[in-house]
Amino acid sequence: MGNCFPKPVNNLSSTNNTTQVLRSDVKKKEPMIERRPPTAAEGGSDTAGGATNASRELVPPSGRIVTPNLKGFTFSELRSATRNFRPDTMLGEGGFGRVFKGWVDGVTYAPSKVGIGIAVAVKKSNPDSAQGLKEWQAEVKFLGKFSHPNLVKLIGYCWEDREFLLVYEYMQKGSLENHLFKRGAEPIPWSTRIKIATGAAQGLAFLHTTEKTVIYRDFKSSNILLDGDFNAKLSDFGLAKLGPANGESHVSTGVVGTYGYAAPEYIATGHLYVKSDVYGFGVVLLEMITGMRVLDTNRPSSQHNLVDWARPALPDKRRLRKIIDPRLDQDYPSKAAIKASELILSCLEADPKNRPSMEDVVVRLEEISAIKAKPKETKARTTKSTGTQSDRHYPSTHQSPLHTKHGRGVGSNNRSPIRSY
Repeated sequence: MGNCFPKPVNNLSSTNNTTQVLRSDVKKKEPMIERRPPTAAEGGSDTAGGATNASRELVPPSGRIVTPNLKGFTFSELRSATRNFRPDTMLGEGGFGRVFKGWVDGVTYAPSKVGIGIAVAVKKSNPDSAQGLKEWQAEVKFLGKFSHPNLVKLIGYCWEDREFLLVYEYMQKGSLENHLFKRGAEPIPWSTRIKIATGAAQGLAFLHTTEKTVIYRDFKSSNILLDGDFNAKLSDFGLAKLGPANGESHVSTGVVGTYGYAAPEYIATGHLYVKSDVYGFGVVLLEMITGMRVLDTNRPSSQHNLVDWARPALPDKRRLRKIIDPRLDQDYPSKAAIKASELILSCLEADPKNRPSMEDVVVRLEEISAIKAKPKETKARTTKSTGTQSDRHYPSTHQSPLHTKHGRGVGSNNRSPIRSY
């Protein structure tokens, strides 16, 4: 999802490499997936050896997940719930595939008519994609295991007839990205922005402090979804990875994610630290207080990269006021803005050792939330901000697929094709 790294290298270029990746779960003795081999009629091993048929052999046609907390849906059930995946039910599209809105019974999860029961988001894979299957497995591995108020709920799955799908709770308010950057969107008040940031930080802190540390690896505004009360939940765990073990400081892996949000040490070396997520959080918090995308070539050349452009202004109170989202109309506590800028700077430290833990980030955000505006700052405004805001917001280029569609446009949501797990 999002802008890809500029010069990707395809580490899955050969059939043998891809087959090895698919077999790695067996070697690691993680009995999450039970597979059966494809038959000849399904494109199995005795099919003639064209490139297309060879790629089909890599994706088992059906399977079952050994996770009791998830419901196993049939493909027919999900087709019924989404009205045969009708185009007008599509919420978004990403590298994994498309996401559709469906309706199911609130108790049995059986397909229901529109408006009856509960709404769900159904993520449907691109057929026969070995990479899609890997991301599907990663989603199940983490969301099927963990439950937290700030992680989107995975309800169930389907793996049938070379289709693999995931069923999530439906998030009414969509993505943070759309609320920040979509033209015509209602501006989010300061207090709500801090509430969203705190919820997202709590989700990351939970992942970082589980028994086996989880590195999210793709923290960005399009992956923060909002419920009807603007409570934040992290979505899309296709790139999540278990953190370092046995006293190691990092894990070494191929570079994937979204350019602009990924930590510099990760891009440069492939060394992934738990605090690489903290850098991404700092970038998103900077987007939240400025109302500007991290990367935007429509801005003047000096402002293409938000982090590079805004960093010098963050410690300066006067310059800070000039970069805060004008749609806030100065309706925020100046002390809170200063504290937020200090937090952003600490999250963006070049050395991951100098960044705060996500638990510390949560504490600091709660302190920021408690800061109230002084009387002079809450004085009624006689005029509204006008003029330049429309020049600062541009259509989405990496829209999350699990939220309500706005208009006809759907973001590309593609990631770098480099994949390493």
